[in-house]
Amino acid sequence: MHAIRLHAFGPPENLVYEPLALPEPGPDEARIAVSAAGVHLLDAKLRAGDDGPPGSRLELPHTPGREVAGVVDAIGAGVDGGWLGSRVVAHLGVAPRHGGYAERTIAPAAALHRLPGHVADDAAVAMIGTGRTTMGILEVAELRGTDVVIVTAAAGGIGSLLVQAARNVDACVVGLAGGEEKVARVQALGADVAVDYTRPDWARRVHDALGGYEPTVAFDSVGGTLGRELLGLLGLGGRLILIGWSSGSPTEITTDDLYAGGLTVSAALGPRIMRRPGGVRGLEEAALGALERGELTPAIDRFPLAEAAAAHAALEGRRTTGKVVLVT
Repeated sequence: MHAIRLHAFGPPENLVYEPLALPEPGPDEARIAVSAAGVHLLDAKLRAGDDGPPGSRLELPHTPGREVAGVVDAIGAGVDGGWLGSRVVAHLGVAPRHGGYAERTIAPAAALHRLPGHVADDAAVAMIGTGRTTMGILEVAELRGTDVVIVTAAAGGIGSLLVQAARNVDACVVGLAGGEEKVARVQALGADVAVDYTRPDWARRVHDALGGYEPTVAFDSVGGTLGRELLGLLGLGGRLILIGWSSGSPTEITTDDLYAGGLTVSAALGPRIMRRPGGVRGLEEAALGALERGELTPAIDRFPLAEAAAAHAALEGRRTTGKVVLVT
């Protein structure tokens, strides 16, 4: 078989497509013939040698990839034989249990989810990772039909799902994205207002487009100066949901901000999701269920497995929209 291997930390070009021995499942494990593998920004950070979450430091050589879909073609001792031949999707977990960028990979049997025939493998891969994160964010946000919601990076993997989820509860949605092409994608998702937030006057454009209505919820994935402007747009009693800081620094928030606006600020990611009662499998099931019912449809950028380096370069260069998926 072939797999993507990382032999030295560094740029995307360090990801090499090469032959690798076929892995064999151990007890309570299954082998998956991979048809789709998810690419995450964390994969790129770890490839470059940056520190990720505790315990995620890579040991080289390494095959990246934490999200896969395909067909179970071998099982280890203790695994129900009914899994053989099943189409599945699985989240492989944190390092060192990666290995998704490959034609075959090993997954814990407990991580498998069966896929119905009408659900595409690449969409399932998007929902097992990005989708489950989105469901955790939505648990915190508790969106209502009366909300006016601002979504940053609204053309991205999580952002595009948040736009759809807000529309599903009949909330008014403002989608922020960078550049005309991405703004058009946000409009196609059904956002009531779509604004290019790379323009210096983006906040005024949002204010004017809402015609006096004040945002009640803002999903902040950017941080920095833009996060401060986002905070200033929220109406009295608004909720700011922190889901990242792609600018490089989190939004600075003071107690004066909270008291002046009667605001609620929640950090939706990190320990809050990983330590939720029942773990993250319930979020995976909820995300896959929303996909199966047609309630949420992930945006996907596809690359051949052999072009994983190009996928990483595009992701880091912000030239992608939606979830990046490698296909075999």
